[in-house]
Amino acid sequence: MKIHEVEALAGITRGNIRFYEKEGLLSPNRNSENGYRTYDEADVVWLKKIRLLRMLDIPIEEIRRMKDGQLTLSDAMERHLVQLQRRRYTLDSMTALCTHIRDSREQLGDLDPDAVLASMEAAEQQGTQFVPVNRTDKVRRYIGPLVGAGFMIVAMLLAFAAMAATIIIHPEEGPPFWIMVICLLVPILVIAGTIAALVQRFKELEKGEEEAAKIY
Repeated sequence: MKIHEVEALAGITRGNIRFYEKEGLLSPNRNSENGYRTYDEADVVWLKKIRLLRMLDIPIEEIRRMKDGQLTLSDAMERHLVQLQRRRYTLDSMTALCTHIRDSREQLGDLDPDAVLASMEAAEQQGTQFVPVNRTDKVRRYIGPLVGAGFMIVAMLLAFAAMAATIIIHPEEGPPFWIMVICLLVPILVIAGTIAALVQRFKELEKGEEEAAKIY
């Protein structure tokens, strides 16, 4: 079946289906005649399971580990329950703190940040996990694509330099001029394609999975 049919049956948008494919959670077959993706009932059922798990806020990595057989559903739920209990404790602490600030009737200009931050630090020592200001998750997601693209670009630059040096040092032993031009153009085109793919990947990371639960 085609992707628009899968959208309707699984209740997941095309954008998220493509996202799950890129994340390795879904591997549809390809039509041998035109190379288009083709989906079957098993794909629809699996997408529904992904939708269910994501609506419970199970991380993508956990779903991938379950798919690969590295983690059982029961163990995943047990781990997630621990996280939910920690969040509940954190939400209770944040609710109590926000209520205290509200009931104090203070204006922003009169708020004593040192006193509030001290109480928040004390709560963190008791297990509360407030929202971190300095996030590094997104940075880590960029490292892989950057390293891969960097290796490819360096390899192509070395290939270009080697071919150029050979042509300059031994021009009489080289192939015809038009072949030399093509040989020199190949690394340049590969580098350009790598950079374009890297930019596209960054855009995908920025967009990521659509966040609203209703679109899963």
